[in-house]
Amino acid sequence: MEKVLTRNIGTHTSPVDLKAYEANDGYRGLRKALTQLSPQDCQSMVKNSNLRGRGGAGFPTGIKWSFVPQGDARTPGHTYLVCNADEMEPGAFKDRLLMEYDPHQLIEGMLLSAYSIGADIAYIFIRGEYAVAIRRLRDAIAECYANGYLGKHILNSQFSLELHVHPSAGRYICGEETALINALEGKRANPRAKPPFPQVSGLWGRPTIVNNVETLCNIPHIIDRGPEWFNTLGVGEDSGTKLFGVSGRVNNPGCWELPMGTPIRDIIENHAGGMKSGFQLKGFLPGGGSTDFLVADHLDLAMDYNVIGAAGSRMGTGTLIILDDRTCPVGMVLNLIQFFAQESCGFCTPCRDGLPWTRHVLESLESGAGQPEDLETLAYQVKYIGAIGNTHCALAPGAMEPLQSAMKYFYDDFEQHITTAQCPYRLGRGA
Repeated sequence: MEKVLTRNIGTHTSPVDLKAYEANDGYRGLRKALTQLSPQDCQSMVKNSNLRGRGGAGFPTGIKWSFVPQGDARTPGHTYLVCNADEMEPGAFKDRLLMEYDPHQLIEGMLLSAYSIGADIAYIFIRGEYAVAIRRLRDAIAECYANGYLGKHILNSQFSLELHVHPSAGRYICGEETALINALEGKRANPRAKPPFPQVSGLWGRPTIVNNVETLCNIPHIIDRGPEWFNTLGVGEDSGTKLFGVSGRVNNPGCWELPMGTPIRDIIENHAGGMKSGFQLKGFLPGGGSTDFLVADHLDLAMDYNVIGAAGSRMGTGTLIILDDRTCPVGMVLNLIQFFAQESCGFCTPCRDGLPWTRHVLESLESGAGQPEDLETLAYQVKYIGAIGNTHCALAPGAMEPLQSAMKYFYDDFEQHITTAQCPYRLGRGA
């Protein structure tokens, strides 16, 4: 398989090496755009590539860009591009790989994206814990300013861009683009009501596009080699390649660039090396901590957005979290709910109060104090907290996804916590 996003990893003496990046066709897409293509041409190429956002939602990137007012519809003032590099989804670690080992690829992707939408100021909004990535991005940005790739009249063109790295306080809610925008403005990271959408009124009331790290890293290759080439890379319904990760009790946890549409079985068994000796697969979260469990019956599904959606889950970030037969699914869900309850911005009641209530019920089950009516309570919470539209944003519905699917596939485990008055996995089952 052709490596695209990871082609430079391990090939340079230093990840921050502008000359080495240029020697491997780096910034060729930018030069092509500035000398041969209009911003509208670039938007059309991205739209025709069928690139879908790699941050979790999978919304078509070119269509998202098209919502930014152009021509006479644009009022005087700045247009912003923001890279969401906060990566707080439990089980996700792919963007860190790209930023630490090929920062120039992200910078070129942001340059081309900014050129395409008419942005003149850009930010990389990155979680503060990513200290290595922050340092390398800043070093690479300094290289770009020194060599004419950033600042005024880039490569002697009419295009100018200022690029800044903004370390965040590290909150999961900042993965929601309007909460990220509020945080970038120095406000509390609460999601905004929509409409207006950020593409029209975002950062400081100006048109703003927020894209994920992996999404932006695809742009240089699409502009350089064309949308038709990009469409040939996938083996399923979706185009391009994807960074897929696996964590849990497998022999070779890690992250690999593979074609979109790669079967789940291939990722787990061939790349992650299968389950560790003595452990069996019980289930898995296909796209991070806020996706629904799937089970062994789903192993032959393609990792495509629509295919995983039709199976009752979401591909999300494409980073699989493995549940083995010796790990308690109730305890695993409790661990996730504890995280989401802590990370709630506290703006709306179902999330602020409902998630701690859910945590309390799961803690009762795990401690052996659970009652039969607790299962009815959990079902009620899934129904009302998990419904899109009952909360201000998608944090609480996402938090409910692992719970609702665990109760679907592992209901016996929930019941046995009540009948045995303790976690059955502590009694030796699966231990």
